[in-house]
Amino acid sequence: MASSEFSAARPGQRFWVETLGCPKNAVDSDKVVASLLGDGLSPAGSAADADLVVVNTCAFIEAARQESIETVLALSDARKDGARLVVTGCLAERYGGELAAALPEADAVVGFAGEGSLAEVVLRRPPKGGPRDLLELPRPAPAAPWAYVKVAEGCDRTCAFCAIPSFRGKQRSRAPESILAEARGLVAGGAREIVLVAQDLASYGRDTGSPGALAPLLHSLDGLAAEGLARVRLLYLYPSQVRDPLVGAILDLETPVPYFDLSLQHASERLLKSMRRWGSGDRFLTMIEDIRRREPDAAFRSSFIVGFPGETEEDHEELLAFVEGAGLDWAGLFPFSPEEGTAAAAMGDTVDDDVVKERLDELSVVQDRLTQAARDALVGSRVEVLVDGKEAGVVVGRTHREAPEIDGVVRFSGDGAGPPAVGSIVTADVVSAVGPDLIVVAA
Repeated sequence: MASSEFSAARPGQRFWVETLGCPKNAVDSDKVVASLLGDGLSPAGSAADADLVVVNTCAFIEAARQESIETVLALSDARKDGARLVVTGCLAERYGGELAAALPEADAVVGFAGEGSLAEVVLRRPPKGGPRDLLELPRPAPAAPWAYVKVAEGCDRTCAFCAIPSFRGKQRSRAPESILAEARGLVAGGAREIVLVAQDLASYGRDTGSPGALAPLLHSLDGLAAEGLARVRLLYLYPSQVRDPLVGAILDLETPVPYFDLSLQHASERLLKSMRRWGSGDRFLTMIEDIRRREPDAAFRSSFIVGFPGETEEDHEELLAFVEGAGLDWAGLFPFSPEEGTAAAAMGDTVDDDVVKERLDELSVVQDRLTQAARDALVGSRVEVLVDGKEAGVVVGRTHREAPEIDGVVRFSGDGAGPPAVGSIVTADVVSAVGPDLIVVAA
């Protein structure tokens, strides 16, 4: 929805896209950038230098919504005279006209329900070639030797705590040929690692009558190894869908890495049922142990909600025991957030904020200790590192155990040979662990 005063951007003007939220939003922003470039605009060096500022917002939980609004206000203050400010993404999808009324600082609030609608607002004309599905828009060359690829949009699940289906819609899986073409283009542009993402990645293909299609997709992507693809990583796997064909593809093919990002959320079977989720602590431990038997070097990440309505001290103790037993490499811990329109928001039996904080702190101490132990255990080992670039003058990269942007990194010591090239895969010896980061020397 655009204000009547919104003036169209013109070819030759400069733009800035600010991205908040998850990797899936980062993919959307990439495609917005490519679309704006194709329509004759050029990137600005900063938001303050841009003629057009686009904010791709997040609306997952209250904290994310607040960050999105604060970012919009800050960019509004920072923009130069005459610059236009467009708010898009999940916050715009979820609240639409209500958000436009609440944010007069924005010249336009527009959803992604075709990115074409964004182009019509920004350029005051349909995009070249007519309306297009955001998922199918081209991508710019990656800025790093890795890139996210979104294989589906939306979600068919009805988790009690999650509002995503209400504004992202039902799952819509992309054709494998489209995904393969996008991945091939990214690899040609320098990506050595492709990170597959979706709201419900492991259910890819179910909506098109091809359940279990993620494993065949991995087989297809594996063919890009000859073109320079070294790694394929999967994020956000619903546990009931992590079955033998998918596990086999991850462990047996050349490019998939043994990194399992399992969306578990809790370990109490009683509470998981209340969340409208599958599983239990025992089932999750069996899954993890089975994978570790097949691949002892597998890495695991998950996320957990603390303080879901009705969570008892017994539930919390069950979660603590599971986390201790699972020995995950990484975990994200979140306090329950009652999201408008979800089943959980209407539940009674809320957990006191102080109790939630105490439980989060206790769980954090346990997981931090386990993460540090997992990192310390790698000291003295030899690892394969994908070199991502430099941070504060230090060459950094990742092994298969670290997903980009969310886990620790590998830092190269100044000892040994000269600095390795970005995008190269280097054999290195781990000499120490400093917090979540590994210090290595090229072998």
